[in-house]
Amino acid sequence: IAMRSSGVHSNGFSFARAALFDIGGLTVQSSIAELGRTVGEELLEPTAIYTKACLAVARELSTDMHAFSHITGGGIAANIARVLPPSLHAEIDRSTWKPHAVFDIIAGAGRAERSEMERTFNMGIGMVAVVAAAAVDNALSVLADHGVDAWTCGVIRVRAEEDVSDSPAKGGHGGSVKVVGDYEL
Repeated sequence: IAMRSSGVHSNGFSFARAALFDIGGLTVQSSIAELGRTVGEELLEPTAIYTKACLAVARELSTDMHAFSHITGGGIAANIARVLPPSLHAEIDRSTWKPHAVFDIIAGAGRAERSEMERTFNMGIGMVAVVAAAAVDNALSVLADHGVDAWTCGVIRVRAEEDVSDSPAKGGHGGSVKVVGDYEL
């Protein structure tokens, strides 16, 4: 289950600064229509804090709650891989969400590839909860009760040999993760 980020959060600022200011020629005062505010205001958007909502999910789900992954530096795939045992594989589907506009602006200004953006930024997902399939609706309900925009973003299954060879985030210390599909338009 993905939980919506509030924006860039606290990772990738060196990359964002270089893309927006050094390459893109913007300033902190540059007003961006897609953002509805200045670049500086967007970059200063406070990081969403998920503590109370995650604790409520853990209490409500008990044994059906398996892990939380805070999506920080390293992006979605690498952070989720860390919380999975080596025997598991996650497939995250980009079509389940639309990244915040700031990520398109950073990518465009810095001429960055999607893979580079996904290794650096949260792309709109600030936290992920790994829960039993039967508990998904209950977890989503608890998160909604706490004002957290959340959705099912993928599946986890037993890891097969092909998951190791084609996965961008491979297990050394955890499972494997593959991000598939295209972002919602």
